[in-house]
Amino acid sequence: MIADLVELRDEIRARKTTSRVAVDGYIQRIEKRDASLNAYHEVFVDEARAAAEIVDAKIAAGKPVGPLAGVPIAIKDNIVTRLGRTTCSSRILENYRSPFDATVIERLLAADAVLLGKTNLDEFAMGSSCENCAWGAVKNPWDESRVPGGSSGGSASAVAANLCAGALGSDTGGSIRQPASLCGVVGLKPTYGRVSRYGLVAFGSSLDQIGPITHSVRDAALLYQCMAGDDPHDSTCAPRPVEDVVTTLEETPRVFRVGLPAQYRTGNSPAVDQAVARAVDAFRALGATIVDIDLPLTDVGISTYYVIAPAEASSNLARFDGIRYGHRTKSKDAADLFDLYAQSRAEGFGKEVQRRIVLGTYVLSAGYYDAYYRRALQIRGLIKREFDAAFSKCDVILGPTAPTAAFPIGGMTDPLAMYMCDVYTVNTNIAGICGVSLPAGFDETTDRRLPVGVQLQAQAFEEPKLLKIARALERAIGGRATPTTVA
Repeated sequence: MIADLVELRDEIRARKTTSRVAVDGYIQRIEKRDASLNAYHEVFVDEARAAAEIVDAKIAAGKPVGPLAGVPIAIKDNIVTRLGRTTCSSRILENYRSPFDATVIERLLAADAVLLGKTNLDEFAMGSSCENCAWGAVKNPWDESRVPGGSSGGSASAVAANLCAGALGSDTGGSIRQPASLCGVVGLKPTYGRVSRYGLVAFGSSLDQIGPITHSVRDAALLYQCMAGDDPHDSTCAPRPVEDVVTTLEETPRVFRVGLPAQYRTGNSPAVDQAVARAVDAFRALGATIVDIDLPLTDVGISTYYVIAPAEASSNLARFDGIRYGHRTKSKDAADLFDLYAQSRAEGFGKEVQRRIVLGTYVLSAGYYDAYYRRALQIRGLIKREFDAAFSKCDVILGPTAPTAAFPIGGMTDPLAMYMCDVYTVNTNIAGICGVSLPAGFDETTDRRLPVGVQLQAQAFEEPKLLKIARALERAIGGRATPTTVA
């Protein structure tokens, strides 16, 4: 059972199959595969079946159903749901149950989607490999000795292994696009403010954005359209109408320009460079003009990001103190309230989260604020202006999503080397623009071939253009491939 989300939705609507049959099929696959992949933290077996039967009954009675009628969707476990737990893959929230649904969850349910379960992630979305999870590393279905990318690695692994029809992830510096590239699926990071963050457990509030991970650009467009739009609960949401990106998706622009940054052409594996070259050839065949552009601040994006994001994280994660909710130490050694806080947080947070909290607290401290945080904000403005200048010459920017294919689990122990996995994605978040990763080739140098992706970026709120061009490229370079381990 390998079907695109849209195809499955259409079959359910046409009564060629039922939502209950689809849900049962995914549950059977999860029971068979997920013990080794560890993509899911929690599966809503009974609740998903009950929700599917409600949709099936509406269809059987001839009642109208939503655009996601009966489609099983997985949710990254840093997006709150009343169903099940929301743990952020952290011991500090191990038993947390949200009293409300995130806005994106409300909108999926209003579209008649079925929530299938919560997927694993790097703790509090801090990581590029999904090895920083309190319940063990997530594995890549193409090669289980390798990482799926992060932090939305559980969602990407689940989609690639066909353990759901589609999934939600969050992207603070590449956490949707990078795992999508490493797992051979599509990942869309919408413009900042296009999709409500209400109910997303905050990491970097000025950078975070929820988006879809799917089998195809068409699937991503549908999920995006169901989620996007203004939300009174989120003051950072843009009060502007949502364009119909689904109906117009197959309309390839007659004339468009593709920017190719010089800074995206060095330091990549040969397979990644070949994937970009293949995409360039495909665009030329589609009639696009290839434009050389310059993004000289690409290399400073990582250092800028790792000042801004940890600074915001240190503030956002201060609420997890072991008093109001979350893990509280059982140690009897706490001499005072400070010790209680310190011991609870030391036991509840993993090493990568602790590292980023310390880093963020440092750059915000007296005497260092101007030297680091204020300077990073100034560079952020320069990066945004750099993209504005580039988009005056092109409609989309093409480049790698990640410098390499998936690397071995435990194979990258240097945190700084790990941070560089996001060198091509962080500036999208810093500038607040939109980007999408889609499969574009394979690395054949390993025992098992591994997917590599290319990224397209577009100006803020230009998702309609971005998705049309991505869909044209997707058609031009062929349909999706699946891991040999997926039946």
